[in-house]
Amino acid sequence: MTILQKRRLALGSLFFLAGLCFASWASRIPDIQLKFQLSEAQLGTLLLGLPVGSLVALPAAGFLVHRFGSRIVILMSGVGYLVFLPLIGFSPSVWILVPVVMIYGMIGNMMNISLNTQALGLEDEYGKSILASFHGLWSLAGFTGAGIGALMIYLNVLPGFHYLFISVIVVIVLLLAQGFIRSDLQNGGGGGGLVLKKPDGLLLRVGGIAFLGMMAEGCMFDWSGVYFKKVVQIEEGLVALGYVSFMGAMASGRFITDRIINKIGRLPLIRISGGLIFSGLIVSVLFPIPVVATIGFLLVGFGVAAIVPIAYSTAGRSKLYSPGVALAMVSTISFFGFLIGPPVIGYIAELSSLKTSFTLVALAGLGIVGLSSVRLGVFSE
Repeated sequence: MTILQKRRLALGSLFFLAGLCFASWASRIPDIQLKFQLSEAQLGTLLLGLPVGSLVALPAAGFLVHRFGSRIVILMSGVGYLVFLPLIGFSPSVWILVPVVMIYGMIGNMMNISLNTQALGLEDEYGKSILASFHGLWSLAGFTGAGIGALMIYLNVLPGFHYLFISVIVVIVLLLAQGFIRSDLQNGGGGGGLVLKKPDGLLLRVGGIAFLGMMAEGCMFDWSGVYFKKVVQIEEGLVALGYVSFMGAMASGRFITDRIINKIGRLPLIRISGGLIFSGLIVSVLFPIPVVATIGFLLVGFGVAAIVPIAYSTAGRSKLYSPGVALAMVSTISFFGFLIGPPVIGYIAELSSLKTSFTLVALAGLGIVGLSSVRLGVFSE
């Protein structure tokens, strides 16, 4: 293996690790709810701690990556996973659990920004698109983490000891990978500092595309099962089919995204992706029968797959800001899409119907097509 290939393997293992840690936490949420006897509302408040922590960390993440380099932030975040994941499992009270979950959310976003900054530097050295494959590994880790979680539940392993097992994996991966994660302190041009400035035209456009993509992704994460149960009216044992088809398509789509980008370019693929999101949701709304709806959700998964990797890759090449700061800006904008999408679906469904909600989310796909088709000069500024 060449040194570039070794660095790609090391960085890929860290993306996988980040996805594994997130999925491991999520797989034991029902057990944590049971441990503390939380109501649905109380659990919802606890779960809000993760995105709140992520949002709080966004401005600082870009600054830290710019100031200290992505390597240092990656290693610090890895140590954070090592410490705070077991703390979630062993927390003796909700009063301790809530701030621990918030800090865990902060760590996750620090890792996200620093890993993507490092990946953009490696992508430049390769001279071709490779970022999406890293995001594919993150998605693949979600399936792996869910599988390990299911096994731990079957074996009656308490969440704290489950998380300790994951921490052992964190230590092994960090020790093996750290030698191939390079320092990039002198690598990024552009401005640094806390992300309190207005994004330029490029980052606003890319952020808007990522916002719409993440809004569709968040809705699919949270509402796929409900849609298949209430609208498609599939039998109880197959309620998760929509979610699994969406997730499977998104994960596999990310492994072929780079190849497609290298052949047709980023903007054409964004337009195709927006079209897939729109057509997949419209098909699912017009023909809410199991086979057709499943195909529709597959199309949405393939459509969502490329949006965030392309947005990050484009943002990281901003001429006005350093990669870490540019990524933090776009992440901030897109993150709101992920947060507000699911509750908006619920409010609209309450006023009208789930079909109406999903139709409006389908318009996000058309928005992506529009933003990537007009005033294209902004992408070369």
